[in-house]
Amino acid sequence: MAFDGITTKAVISELQQLLIGGKINKIFNPTKNEIILNLYNQANYTLLLSANPDYCRLHLTTHTKPNPQNAPHFCMLLRKYLTGAKIIAISNYDLERTVQIKFECYNELNDLVIRKLFIQIMSRQSNIVLTNDKNIIIDSLKHFDNSLPAHPFEFAPIAKKSFLALQNKNAFLNLAKSQDLITNLTNTFIGFSKSFVCSILEDLHIDSANASIDDLTRLYDHLQSIFINLGTNHLAIKQFANDYAICLADSNTSINHTLDEFYFAKEQKSTFLTSRNNLLRIVSGYLKKVSKKLENITHKLQECEHMDTYKIYGELLTANLYQCNPHENLSEITLNNYYNNNAPLTIPLDPKINLQKNIEKYFKKYNKLKNALMIVTQQKKETEQELDYIESIVFSLENAKSTQDIVDIYAEISENITTKKELLKKQKNKPNTKKKPKENGVALQSETIEGFTVYIGKNNVQNDYLSLKFAHKNDLWFHTQKIHGSHVLLRNPDNLEVPESVLLKCATLAKENSKGKNSTHVPVDFCQAKYVKKSPVARPGLVIYTNYKTIFVK
Repeated sequence: MAFDGITTKAVISELQQLLIGGKINKIFNPTKNEIILNLYNQANYTLLLSANPDYCRLHLTTHTKPNPQNAPHFCMLLRKYLTGAKIIAISNYDLERTVQIKFECYNELNDLVIRKLFIQIMSRQSNIVLTNDKNIIIDSLKHFDNSLPAHPFEFAPIAKKSFLALQNKNAFLNLAKSQDLITNLTNTFIGFSKSFVCSILEDLHIDSANASIDDLTRLYDHLQSIFINLGTNHLAIKQFANDYAICLADSNTSINHTLDEFYFAKEQKSTFLTSRNNLLRIVSGYLKKVSKKLENITHKLQECEHMDTYKIYGELLTANLYQCNPHENLSEITLNNYYNNNAPLTIPLDPKINLQKNIEKYFKKYNKLKNALMIVTQQKKETEQELDYIESIVFSLENAKSTQDIVDIYAEISENITTKKELLKKQKNKPNTKKKPKENGVALQSETIEGFTVYIGKNNVQNDYLSLKFAHKNDLWFHTQKIHGSHVLLRNPDNLEVPESVLLKCATLAKENSKGKNSTHVPVDFCQAKYVKKSPVARPGLVIYTNYKTIFVK
């Protein structure tokens, strides 16, 4: 959504009615680009000021955000100068996107003074600037060349014309005449975004390339109606194509509230995607390292397969040592292999050392591989379990739907991966885990199938909770066979006979919530929940089940 001059004017009109005379109680700086002012004016209000390049804006908000333990410098400065201050004016020039909030407050000498807060809503150049009554900058959120302390605050130069300053309709008609009305209006007038102009032309059924004088007259009257109704409930924000724009419409919802919900949903989605992709990238990198480790272990095991050959070489050389010169240096020797009906066997030797040293070398290599076999076999088992668990984490991340899902997965990794420090040390934007629900079951996804309630786990921790704590003994448990996926539970406390159609739908749910969702022939095992167990040392999501049957889902 383009936070254009029209939207800015509509927001200011509402803020003027609600906040003039209000006093600042608290000031927060939840993120590096946002300032939140808590104030009271016959009711409590929270005003959000954002200089985020992608979501620059100001509006009232009802959504809380976590605050850092240590307030940043600019936040502390605002608390010093504005806590207890009274808002006496909120304005902007014409349809410009620089908003001025004027405060009345007392200084250190208890003199009544004026201070101003300028919010510049200009994409990458967005900023929040505090000045004194003469517009001399005290400090700013971002230090650009034009916003340094002790310098005068300067407004951006205006190159466009003001619609609000037009003297009459004819002045508008002379300026609006063009073969491309959309481009002409956005390039000519202050505060007109493309989405705003396009939405109005659509409402009025005006062709941008073939607008008549009558069309331009209707457009002028419509624009005048919008400005007349600023601050009333006759304006709303409507969806237009893939965007939103201000329009004339009776609405019980304020512009501020609509913007708050719109940007909150947008930020939640952006935060979710950023957190998921960052964590997925790190976990995928760790998965490659574990896979490489398993390859090395497998290669070592292949070497151990030849350890008996080295033992035979050593024994044959020892048994025939009396026939040879033990101090002679040879590159190979052929002996009768009494392990294979005395068949001739050529044994390679290291010519740099004598025969006795070669015997010692072969026995040493045999003993080394024999000891390595026991260690590497155990390592392979542990690495395969680690690899399997990391793959389940990747599956959970790829199928996560919300920020809370990412929080749960992050917490699971922190608790269950032995090398979590190595895995998570690169995660810069760590999800907030403080508000994680104590009971994992509260967030279980559920569906109703022919009167039966079916629950689906969204990650390994939820799978464990669903299968081992939440389930009753007669409930039916479903999971794809040897494929990572969600645990699916069909509630059946009365042990009723479940129709085959319901079983098939549950199995299909298990398949659709697994890595095999795009496969054409997936086996899904199911059994009563009482037959699902877990080893005390098993990782989250890993269970053992017996007395099961299998459904093949096509």
